[in-house]
Amino acid sequence: MLLEGLQLPLTTPFYSDGRVHLLKLEHNAERYSKTPAAGLVVLSESGEPGMLSDEETRLVLQSARDAAAAEKVLMAGVSRDSVLGTLDLAETAARSGYDAVLVKLPSVLRADGRGDRTLEMMTYFQMIADRSALPVVLDSSAAMGALPAEVLIELAGHPGVIGVIDGGGTGERVRRLRAGTAMVKRDVAVTMVFAAVTGRMQARGEGEGGLISANKLTGGGAALAVAPAKMGLKTRSKAVGFQILAGLTNGMLEGLRAGAVGAVPGFAASAPQACYEVLAAWKDGDEGLAEEKQTRLLNVARRVEEQLGVSGIKFGCDLNGYAGGVPRMPLLPLTGEERAEIEALMQGLRN
Repeated sequence: MLLEGLQLPLTTPFYSDGRVHLLKLEHNAERYSKTPAAGLVVLSESGEPGMLSDEETRLVLQSARDAAAAEKVLMAGVSRDSVLGTLDLAETAARSGYDAVLVKLPSVLRADGRGDRTLEMMTYFQMIADRSALPVVLDSSAAMGALPAEVLIELAGHPGVIGVIDGGGTGERVRRLRAGTAMVKRDVAVTMVFAAVTGRMQARGEGEGGLISANKLTGGGAALAVAPAKMGLKTRSKAVGFQILAGLTNGMLEGLRAGAVGAVPGFAASAPQACYEVLAAWKDGDEGLAEEKQTRLLNVARRVEEQLGVSGIKFGCDLNGYAGGVPRMPLLPLTGEERAEIEALMQGLRN
């Protein structure tokens, strides 16, 4: 699966009483599908996955999938502390038509003073990659604690692991990952203009051409059903390496310069166009414009994404016409002072 470009992380809207608001989620997925984002990431950290039950998780995955355009790559956050729980949600994502799963380090293996947990880390990710019904993207975001570079390099050789969202924060780290995974080469299906081919696009192409209404013969004869010719989806192959995605809004350009193929900036949920413009300028070879577009995001992304987190991102969504709302308790919404501050910072970033 091709992961290039802007992969936009969705938030999860809630009713005022804390229930998941699936209609607003669908509204967001449908509207984000009209942006230049290459894909949507459902239940990354911006989606508050740890706040949802397994049943709510399944409903969110299905609702977002139903509303998203078939041309958008869909990535599902399926992490649970156990291998079995993660694989169960990965199977749900596969049945729902997702293209990849996002898997982070379990909370039980995070730094706890018990010494080196590398073997347990490797075992966890390898067992999931061995048995997952979908390709695995590793979540090495700063919020979760970036995975050691040597672990990522080792896992990159697994045929079921196709990339990483890396929030390590430096171009030097991305260059190290690129160098360490240089031998990884895979062919992926792309369209004739080298865009990603999703499973839903393929299913739609295969589903075309069913039987049309019967034409009755004169004289009470038998009915005749005629199947129109199928127009199969035309694809070609593209060779890709281990695909690295920049995990911070303010690290997009630095990551691209170092060899990242795309980005998953949390602030993109609030201002998808502004984030996309950084990648678009870079792809067009206009580094000066890319630098300018990145610079205008620095202060607002630092405040909204890095300091205020989900609450700030959701308020930014509200400002730009997406359904943000409040986070689920015990996370708290922004204060009036914080809301005024973000509104001022985002004045020039309205969609």
